[in-house]
Parts: sequence; C-alpha cells; structure tokens
Amino acid sequence: MVDLQGLVNELVSKLRRRKVEGSRATARLTAELLRSVISQSKLPATNQPAALIDAVRDVGGKLIAANPIELAVGNIVRRVLHIIREEDHSNARDAVEGFRLSVGGDNDYIVEQDHLNLSVAAQSSLCRPSLHSLLERSPNSATTYFTATSEDDSEEKRKSLDPIARSLEFRRKVISAVNDLIEDINTCHLVIAELAVEHIHPNEVILTFGHSRTVKEFLCAAREKKRSFGLFVAEGAPKYQGHLLAKELAARGLQTTVITDSAVFAMISRVNMVIVGVHAVMANGGVIGPVGLNMVALAAQKHAVPFVVVTGTHKLCPLYPNNPEVSLNEMRSPSEVLSFEEFSDCMDYRIGTGAPQLHVVNPAFDYVPPELVSLFITDIGGYYPSYMYRLIADYYSSDDVVIQQKPAS
Repeated sequence: MVDLQGLVNELVSKLRRRKVEGSRATARLTAELLRSVISQSKLPATNQPAALIDAVRDVGGKLIAANPIELAVGNIVRRVLHIIREEDHSNARDAVEGFRLSVGGDNDYIVEQDHLNLSVAAQSSLCRPSLHSLLERSPNSATTYFTATSEDDSEEKRKSLDPIARSLEFRRKVISAVNDLIEDINTCHLVIAELAVEHIHPNEVILTFGHSRTVKEFLCAAREKKRSFGLFVAEGAPKYQGHLLAKELAARGLQTTVITDSAVFAMISRVNMVIVGVHAVMANGGVIGPVGLNMVALAAQKHAVPFVVVTGTHKLCPLYPNNPEVSLNEMRSPSEVLSFEEFSDCMDYRIGTGAPQLHVVNPAFDYVPPELVSLFITDIGGYYPSYMYRLIADYYSSDDVVIQQKPAS
C-alpha cells in the first residue's frame, strides 16, 4: 500500500521549495496525486461523494498553500472537485430513474432518501450537466438504455439500487475522468498545434516572447504544413528563456531572429501577429505571463497587431485578478539580474549591517488585461476573451471557487 500522506508531503515540499515549476508540470503532478487520494481514501458507508470532496479539498488546500503563485495547482484541484460533483449528480439521476422504473414507470412516486442513499450534494441539486460534459458524451450514450433487453434492464435496475455497487462504480468513473484530465494535460500542446495552419498564413511575420512549449509546437506544426513565415523571438530577460526557444526552433528548421526586449516596440510594425504562451488565464479574460509580456501587448495594441494566446484549458483559472486568493507575482533572486560580485561592490561596509546602496527588484510575472488580448487558442478551440467566463463555468463548480488553504506541513 502506497503511503498517501507521504506522497502529499513530498509534493508539498517540492512546491514549497520550487523544485517543481511551470503550469504543465504542477498540473500533472497535482492530478496524479489527487487520483491517488481518490483511489486510496477510506470512505464511509453513506454520503461517500461528500467525504471524497472533503478529502480532495483538504489535500488541495495544502498544495495551494505550498506555492500560491502556481495557479494551475488550484485549477486542477477545482477540476477534480467538479468531476466528483458531476459524477455524483449523474449517479443520483440514474438512481432516481432506476427507482421510477422499479415502482411502475411514469406513475407518481416518492423517492425515499435512505432507500436511494443519495449524497447530500445530489439531494440538494439534481442539476443539469454542464455544456462541456454534454458535448463529451458519446452519441449512443443517451440511447443505450432504451435499446437494452429486459434482462439487461433488470440487471441495471438491480445495480442502480445497490449502494455498494453504485459506490464502486462511482469511484471508478471519477478515476476514469481524472485519467482523461491527465491525458489532456499531457497532450494539449499537440492538440493546439493542429490548429496552427488555420491561424498562420504564408509570408506572415510572427513575434513571440520568452519560452513556451505550446508556442514551439504551434509554430513547428505550421512549418510542417509548408507555411512559410518570418519569426522574431524576444529574449525574455532576465532569464533569457527566448534564447532557449530560438535554439529549439532553429534546430527544427525554422528561421528565427532573436531581438532584445527593448527592441519589441521598434520591430512590432513589421509583425503581422504576436503569439505567446502564458502562466494562467483569469476569469475576466486577462492573463498572467512572464515579466515583460504587458509591454509586448501594449506595443501590439498600438500598432493594431493581433495578440494571440495559446494555452491549455488546465490554465483556466476561475478567480479574478483582484481576488485575495490570487498571488499575481513573486520576486525572484537578484542574482538573475546582477551577479553577487557586482552587487557586493555596492554594499556599505562602514555600518555594521552592511546595508546595500543598490537594490534589485526582479518580478517574475506580468498581468495583461483582457482588452489587450485578441484571441485565445485552446485545446478545445479558439475563443475571444469575453467568452472565458463561459468556459470556466463549464469546468468549475461555484462551490469550489474558494478553497480553504491549509498550512503546508
């Protein structure tokens, strides 16, 4: 048996010590841990969905508190909670339908709470499924029940009224949905890349900023489809992630020009489109990205250049920038800007504390408001910033927007 608490403490430690960074890595590890929580948690005989929700919220609160700046952690926790709630509601509807058939079809009936053993959440809201879950259903799922034989009907009715069988099936469905979520996280950049040929046209000039795996695959996919285009990569100081992206693109056959961040405004008039990756997409359609991204967005707006964001749906955050739970930024080490040797020359050793005469401010992120974003290209299609709230409503439950953050132990 795997030590569940040990797994939780290990990921909490990695997040707190910044051993794991980046939305994709943190999202995948969070989903895998929560899958273990779901499969190994000991649940009571009754109201299991509520107990499972509490277990996920407890672990999720610790993970979020370990590194609040990694918003993808909270996103995945809320996605898993939404999966549990939707499966609970689906089971409740199936149980009610099975009970209706067992007592005589469409006649009036009273559903006994203890007999059906529904969870509190399902009893309070037998709500309609989200638009996303409806679209993901297979075409034959709605008609399978009606084409079943009498023997199959009897078996299904027996299972729908058996609390143990329903509980096992519930946990199996939740784990299956979480597996699908992990698969989406792992492959979203490839799905987004398939849309590149629809958005990049021949002889265009594109500018990107910093380093993004999704952007890299998006541009390379267009190149493989025989799209010929020019490419500027801003270097993304002080970590110079643009240098890494430029080398990777050149290695895959794309002609790439590296420019300094300060040259973005000078070069933007030659550009047809800006394509960037981001750290998170907020509920209002604004984005959090690497520091300097807002400057690029302002330059694009000034010259009427489309500013396009490519991102996986695991980066959609149901919080607004002004929410107290949101950490918009963090200060990174001054050594990324100035070496210690250069910095030590500015120390005042005449006083006992050696107070520096020079201070270095090195923020990690920028916030770009929604009015500067032209289009989002996600693994489920392209959307305008004004539609982000609808996508978020499909992926998250309003009951899970605020998660009590537990102290990281």
